[in-house]
Parts: sequence; C-alpha cells; structure tokens
Amino acid sequence: MPELPEVHNFKLYFDAAATGQTIADVRVHDDYIIRNLSGPAFTDALTGRRITGSLRRGKYLFADLDNGHALLLHFGMTGDLHLYQDAVDRHKYERFALHFADGNILGFDDPRKFARILYLHDRDAYIREIKLGPDALDITRETWLDSVRGRKTSVKGVLLNQSILAGVGNLYADEICYRTRIHPASRISALSDDQLLTLHAETVAVMTYGTENAPYYKNYPENWFWHVWREEGKPGPEGVGVVKITKVAGRTTYYVEGWQEEVG
Repeated sequence: MPELPEVHNFKLYFDAAATGQTIADVRVHDDYIIRNLSGPAFTDALTGRRITGSLRRGKYLFADLDNGHALLLHFGMTGDLHLYQDAVDRHKYERFALHFADGNILGFDDPRKFARILYLHDRDAYIREIKLGPDALDITRETWLDSVRGRKTSVKGVLLNQSILAGVGNLYADEICYRTRIHPASRISALSDDQLLTLHAETVAVMTYGTENAPYYKNYPENWFWHVWREEGKPGPEGVGVVKITKVAGRTTYYVEGWQEEVG
C-alpha cells in the first residue's frame, strides 16, 4: 500500500504531468472510487479547471485547482497514475482520466478499487475534519514529544496513528521499530524521552531516505528496507535473535526476537 515515500513519488509524477495543465475533459469509466460526487457531477466540476499545483500530506495527495478548490487523490492499496496520449495505451483498470488541453491524458488506475477520490471545496478544512496530523517528514521533536508522552498505546499503534503522525504505514512502522531496537508492542508511556527521540529521528531518517530514492511501490529494489530482514525465521543482525511475526495494533508485525526490546 502506498505510504509517504510512495505518495511522494506520485506527487513528482503528478506535478510533471499535470501542473499548469487545463482539464479539457474528464472520462469516468467507474465512479465507485469517487466518493462525494457522481461521475457526471465530477466531470462537470473539473472540466475547464486548471491545475495550479499540489500538496502532499502523509499519504494524501491534493491537486490544487484555479478556483481555489482541490482534488484529493488517496491511492488506497492499488491506485496508480498513468500519463499517455493514445487511447490504445489506456490501462485495463483505469477508473477515470483527465484529458488535458495539450492532448495528454492522465489516467487513474485502481484494480481493487480501494482508492478514495474527493472533490473538495476547502482542502484545509478537510484536513482539519479528518484530523490529519503533521507530516512524518516535518514533525518537530517538540511536537512529537508533546503528542506521544504518556500514551498507553503501543509504539506501533502510535506510528500508525495518522492524527499523530501522517504518512507512516505498516511496513515502514516495522522498519522504524527494527532500527531503534524497540519492540513494536512496547508501551509508549514506558519509554524514556531519549527513546522517544530515537523513534522520531529514525522516522524522519526512514522517510527522508524513502522520498530521496522515490520508490515505485510495485517494484522495490532488492535492498529496500524490509527486503533486507523482514522474513520469518531469518537470523537477526549480526546473528542475534530471529525474525518473528505477531499482531500489534491489529496489524501483521515483523520484529526480531532477542534484538528488539519490549518495554512496558
């Protein structure tokens, strides 16, 4: 599922393909993923609008329009963007497409239809409404400490809480815990400030590396984070411990028993 680094990659693609473009037409093939408008209403709202820029916040990508409104692209598990010019290059699972005045077409593909597309009159009000927290790349040490100190939930539960930290999902949460040697089921309230700051530092480091290397989530390189260690039964770093699977915060969780310490 696309998380912050992957959506950063989508933003780069979207900006190159769409910023400054005027939408001459919209073709909706399946409006299931368009959550707050019918297909015809969605087409009417976007046709003639110019895309002025975009904002990524966590896993959410917002396309800004010249009338002050915005288009939310939330990619779900299998959402994707595809720029093309000839109809024969349209992907099988394209749900809608923006046809630009210059002849280019930007399709939104989604085989499993878990994406969420919204036409927003007020982007910032929507961000407040869903209580989307600070971006995991931008959250300060002070904001992080103020948000998590004393919480009774697990470390992984906090990392996945989008109202605290926007952008981290299951795979990257496991990676952050692995790097800090903290068991994902540890209680946040039992950690010292030094441990909390280590979590913050590794979160920013993982997200920074991810965005700088712009992964495509359907084709990660062989040395990408979890490909290095996330395999049940594999020995831990330097031969210490063994990789195990459990459930934490309702999610399948990988950790290294004997390497990552459970606190609290």
